[in-house]
Amino acid sequence: MGAWGAGPLVVGVDSSTQSTKVLVVDAATGEVAARGQAPHTVSAGTGKESDPEEWWEALTRALAACGDPARQASAVSVAGQQHGLVTLDAAGRPVRPALLWNDVRPAPQSRRLIEELGGPEAWAARAGSLPGPSFTVAKWAWLRAQEPTAARAAAAVRLPHDYLTERLTGEAVTDRGDASGTGWWSSATESYDAEVLGHVGLSTEMLPRVARPGEAAGTVRPEGLPLPHGALVAAGTGDNMAAALGLGLRPGRPVISLGTSGTVYAVTTRRPADPTGTVAGFADARGDWLPLACTLNCTLAVDRMAALLGRDREAVEPGGSAVVLPFLDGERTPNLPDATGLLHGLRHDTTGGQVLQAAYDGAVFALLRALDLVAGPETAADEPLLLIGGGARGRAWRDTVRRLSGRAVIVPREGELVALGAAAQAAGLLLGEDPAAVARRWGTDRGERYEAVERDAAAWQRLTETLTEAGPLFGA
Repeated sequence: MGAWGAGPLVVGVDSSTQSTKVLVVDAATGEVAARGQAPHTVSAGTGKESDPEEWWEALTRALAACGDPARQASAVSVAGQQHGLVTLDAAGRPVRPALLWNDVRPAPQSRRLIEELGGPEAWAARAGSLPGPSFTVAKWAWLRAQEPTAARAAAAVRLPHDYLTERLTGEAVTDRGDASGTGWWSSATESYDAEVLGHVGLSTEMLPRVARPGEAAGTVRPEGLPLPHGALVAAGTGDNMAAALGLGLRPGRPVISLGTSGTVYAVTTRRPADPTGTVAGFADARGDWLPLACTLNCTLAVDRMAALLGRDREAVEPGGSAVVLPFLDGERTPNLPDATGLLHGLRHDTTGGQVLQAAYDGAVFALLRALDLVAGPETAADEPLLLIGGGARGRAWRDTVRRLSGRAVIVPREGELVALGAAAQAAGLLLGEDPAAVARRWGTDRGERYEAVERDAAAWQRLTETLTEAGPLFGA
């Protein structure tokens, strides 16, 4: 990447589950001029909730930490965690804390929605996805059933990135990428689905306008922000769509993201529609599609296993017969919302390091099982995997992905790809360019390559057999 100073500055925001991260980037070179970060609070217990006001406060603090570069920015874009349900009253204030993507309490509502609106095939045809417990439509149905007073008080419904974009611009705007994870946006028609909205008691007036790719949401309106008043604001998108932009993805390049959740995805020109529910048929932020499989249990679940074993997260050992399915928060892929963690195959000579390695194996296995469905025929069988997210920096994660996939992996140098993708979207808006092409010019996918190793077929077989046998225990 070139030196900062060659072009105008843009701001990319990643409002994630745990924190808000901000990058100020030179739009011409991709050089990062400044970084900022501020944490969020997530409720403990069975429900996963956050106060949207905290996201706004965190955004303000993270921008302030960037100093003068943020105050000189010409455009900004916000990427946010997908699926979250933000309910606002008539004055635009949150009615209650937002239900986050990893809140699986709406599992009963998810099942009923699938049954009541035509079954899996009909949902795949209309929305490209089944409305799992994480989807916003299931969360709204849960709120209506469990907290009807709060639901009645809601004058507007937003996704996390919509909420922040509206705070910046005063305009209610979303994009096709994030909207495709709600369950009430039809990928077949690229518009809100009137039948679904009517079934769950919502109207289009309560929802944001869906901006076209490359369209602005507005300009920065509030005075006193660590941003220039009047700076352009892009429509923003969901975090996975932003990461795809940040990598400049073309069809045929699969990505595995190892974070609080694990995801595997690839850009495709064909609209996906999977009636099994394994693959979410998301739209991307450009006009193509982003089929994606997501697991609830990834780095945090493995870190928890390491803590229970009293070991450092990298202190794994090879061998043994132990199998761990680390479904500590229920699971989305496979769809087992009532699952718990399972440890199987212990022997007298099993070591703690082998159990920890088995936890890594279980987390990666869930993602790799979905890889072929996500990547499809556009991806060569030996295509290296782009490995991103916090886990990609860990040797044990990289080695596990290589051993269970039999593929090489590439770890891009820039770790904050969601914020970088949002910055590319802002730069594309400002310069009138395709944001993915902007990211490719920046060279964002360059990084360390780790060559393929022989695939561990025995471990794969143990995991497959254990999951098959354990399914009935979890209600599958």
